[in-house]
Amino acid sequence: MKSRIALQSLALASLSSIALPSIAAQAEPLFTETQHTFFAQIAAHCGQAFAGKVVSGDTADSAFSGKSLVMHVRECGDTELKIPFHVGDDHSRTWVLTKTQQGLKLKHDHRHQDGSEDAVTMYGGDTMNDGTVLKQSFPIDRESIDNFVKNGLTQSITNVWHMEITPTTFSYQLTRENRDFKVDFDLTQPVALPPKPWGHE
Repeated sequence: MKSRIALQSLALASLSSIALPSIAAQAEPLFTETQHTFFAQIAAHCGQAFAGKVVSGDTADSAFSGKSLVMHVRECGDTELKIPFHVGDDHSRTWVLTKTQQGLKLKHDHRHQDGSEDAVTMYGGDTMNDGTVLKQSFPIDRESIDNFVKNGLTQSITNVWHMEITPTTFSYQLTRENRDFKVDFDLTQPVALPPKPWGHE
């Protein structure tokens, strides 16, 4: 009996000496250095605003025709950037780019002029892969699909958003079947800061 107990103790001791993956290692964030570099390149323009122009689009984008387009890298934290996108006198849109354990998340914060939330707001998606230091893509998430369906925007349930940055240009793009909307902003020529976005201090 004693010998059996001794053997069991030896077996347990041997198992405890085996290097098993720790819980911390298993929970290691999937956020990558590539995505950190992409995020940092946008953050480097914090406090600046830039003019843009539509470089691809269709009749669905008539709201952008003949209006000034300005992005403002307005709020910059270690894990979140808030970038208002001003279309003429419409200050309802803010892009929210966030670092998560899974990668990067892009959301669209839409407000009314009184600051209240639009029915269609905080939609967007998460990166599904490493991307590159120049470009990241954000396929639509389930929460956004549900919101679009609820609000009769079923044509948008396959949206994929893209952000791209080079030393001279920042691009925002929306793609889906039969839809390709893209705005390029000139990073070489900062412009006057726009008003604060609706609903933000």
